[in-house]
Amino acid sequence: MLRVFRPVVMLTMLVAISCGAVAQEVAVMRQKAIQFLEVTQDPGGSWTKSDAVGITGLVATSLLQSGKKPDDPMVSKALAFLVAQQQPTGGIHAPTSRHQNYETCIAMLALVEANKDGKYDEVLKKAESFLRGLQWDEGEGIESSDGAYGGAGYDSKQRPDMSNTQFFIEALKVSGVAADDPAMQKALTFVSRAQNLESPANPLPYAGKVNDGGFIYTPAKGGESKSGTTENGGHKSYGSITYAGLKSMVYAGLKADDIRVKAATEWIRKNYTLEENPGMAKQGLFYYYQTFAKTMAVLGAPEFKDATGTTHDWKKELVSKLARLQKPNGSWVNEADRWSEGDPNLVTAYCLIALHYCE
Repeated sequence: MLRVFRPVVMLTMLVAISCGAVAQEVAVMRQKAIQFLEVTQDPGGSWTKSDAVGITGLVATSLLQSGKKPDDPMVSKALAFLVAQQQPTGGIHAPTSRHQNYETCIAMLALVEANKDGKYDEVLKKAESFLRGLQWDEGEGIESSDGAYGGAGYDSKQRPDMSNTQFFIEALKVSGVAADDPAMQKALTFVSRAQNLESPANPLPYAGKVNDGGFIYTPAKGGESKSGTTENGGHKSYGSITYAGLKSMVYAGLKADDIRVKAATEWIRKNYTLEENPGMAKQGLFYYYQTFAKTMAVLGAPEFKDATGTTHDWKKELVSKLARLQKPNGSWVNEADRWSEGDPNLVTAYCLIALHYCE
C-alpha cells in the first residue's frame, strides 16, 4: 500500500515546495518594491506629482494588497491625500482634471481596501453617486442604440472607452453594487459592443468584420482600436483590452457558457503570452500584466490551457516574468513609454497588484 501511494505523496510534496518557492519569490519582490515606493512618496502623500490622484490611488491599492495596513505611515498619508481630493460633486480627482472617472474609480479601489471599519463609507457613497452621473446614457442625450451607450470616459465630455469602463465596473463591484444593477447592465451593453463578435449583443456595423472574440478600445463613434484596422475596415483586437473586457463581463454577471465569454476566452487561448501585450508589442505591457492577473483570477483556475493544448501555471509564469524584469532598486519600468509606463511609481504599482493575484 505504501508503494502505491508514494508517487502521490511525492507529487504533493513537490507541489508544496513549488508553491512555497513562488511565495518566497513574491515576498522578496514585494519588499524591494515597497522600499522603492517609500523613497519616492512626496511629503504630501502622493506619488509622481502633487495632483496625481490616479497614480497615488494605484500605489495605495498595491500597498494594501501587499499586506500594508491602513494605519501604516506611508499608506495613511496616501489615503489622507485621496480623501482630500474629493470634490463637492463627490468625484475624487484633482480640481482641474480631465480624468475624473479614472481617478475616482482608482481612488475608490484604494479606499475600499482600507475601509475595514466603515471609515470611508460616506466618501465612497458620494464617489459612487458621482460615477453613476458620468455614465453615458440618456442623461447625455444619447439613445440606447448608440455605440457610446453605457460606457465611461475620462469625464462627462470625452467619449467612453474600455479602459475607463473596466475601472468603472470594478469600482462599482468592489463597492458592493450588484451585477444586475442598472448601471452595471448599461456598462455591459457598452462592453459587449466593444467585442469583435457578431451577436445579438453587438449589432454595430464592424462587429463581424474581425469576429475573433477579442476586444477593441471603444465602440463609440464607429469604433477604434489602439492596434489599428484591418483591410476590410474592422478594428483589430488586442490583449490588455480583451482581458479587461472578459473580466468586466464576468463582473457584470455573465457566466462561462455565455457566447461572449466563450469567444473572449478562446481569443485568450489563441493569444496567450507574457512576452508582450498581444497586438501592441511592449506598449501598455504592465497595464496588461495587472489586467491579465485579475482576469485569470476571475476565471478561477490555477492553470490555463492555450489553443495548442499547452497547460500554463499562469501564476508561476507571471511571477517568474516579473522577477526577471524588476530593477535593482525594486521598481519596474517600461522602456516603451506609452500611457505613462515610463513612470516607475505607476508601473511598480501595476506589478504589485499583479503579484497580489498570484498568491
